[in-house]
Amino acid sequence: PLLRVPRSLGPLSEENFLCLAEAGVQSPEFTALCAQLVAELRALCPLEEDVSPTSGPEDAETFQIELSGLLQELHCPYTALTTGDVTARLGSAHSCLQLLYFLSSELQAARLLSWKRPPSPRQGAGANAARRELRLISQALGRPEPAPTCPIPQLLEDIKSKVAEALSALPAGHQEMAPLLRAPLTARQWEALEGIRQALCAEYECRKRMMMTRFSVTLQSFHWSERAKAQSAALLAAVSPLRQAESVASGVTLARLLAAREDASRIVSTSSGRCRHRTSCAINKVLMGGVPDRGGRPKEIEPPMPTWEKRREGGRGQQRWGRRGKKKK
Repeated sequence: PLLRVPRSLGPLSEENFLCLAEAGVQSPEFTALCAQLVAELRALCPLEEDVSPTSGPEDAETFQIELSGLLQELHCPYTALTTGDVTARLGSAHSCLQLLYFLSSELQAARLLSWKRPPSPRQGAGANAARRELRLISQALGRPEPAPTCPIPQLLEDIKSKVAEALSALPAGHQEMAPLLRAPLTARQWEALEGIRQALCAEYECRKRMMMTRFSVTLQSFHWSERAKAQSAALLAAVSPLRQAESVASGVTLARLLAAREDASRIVSTSSGRCRHRTSCAINKVLMGGVPDRGGRPKEIEPPMPTWEKRREGGRGQQRWGRRGKKKK
């Protein structure tokens, strides 16, 4: 009889290996485990051969033929798996167990080498950004840290199942809100959207750089007083870590747009009761006492009176111009 193994195939323990090896190559669960090990191995190594899981005992012969080419490419040291009749090499539980041990050891060695291998220059910034977003999603869902060698499709499937599980646990009436972006976009529209994002990020960086410059100028003005000059070292020590931790670049990506929900488009007044419920605090109710009047009101300033100067001696007098008389004829 065929074994009932979960679709995820569970942890790769020795007990599972023994159970699947006893089922043999006629079991779809055994071939599914072999196909999973080979798929993860192909993600780490440039292999040409591949194997496909079977749906029943009638596909066992095809599976063994595909496996024969893969074992030759991997230079398998077990002669029982590489010599003799192809359809009879996995006829015993011992041979099936040898196959599982060989594939798992090859996968373990490939994982260790991938950890020590420097990142390939062919990997673009887009792939790294996508993997970083998936890592943040996994952390938000409470999943363990995914391995750097974990294939992205498998990671997406795990995240999808975790999200579906979390949504099913919500009470009625509290399902997920509809996304803000519903219409599918073409490749040209995605490029235009990326251009808009870059323009907004440039504007944001300019504004943030201006704010940091104003902060630096304000900080420099505190050094003008004699009292602050004695505390200049302590002031710089307190502000320097903040400057180093602050980044001008924007971290907003297109993934934020896909994650936005309908409530992001609702404009709520900051003085409404819903917002004030979160922003109100005890300091809002503190009234300031009497403060000295510093003056400076324009209406209280008297206009300056004009000053009269004495006539300077030796100055030229006022010159008058008149009409010359005409001779009478």
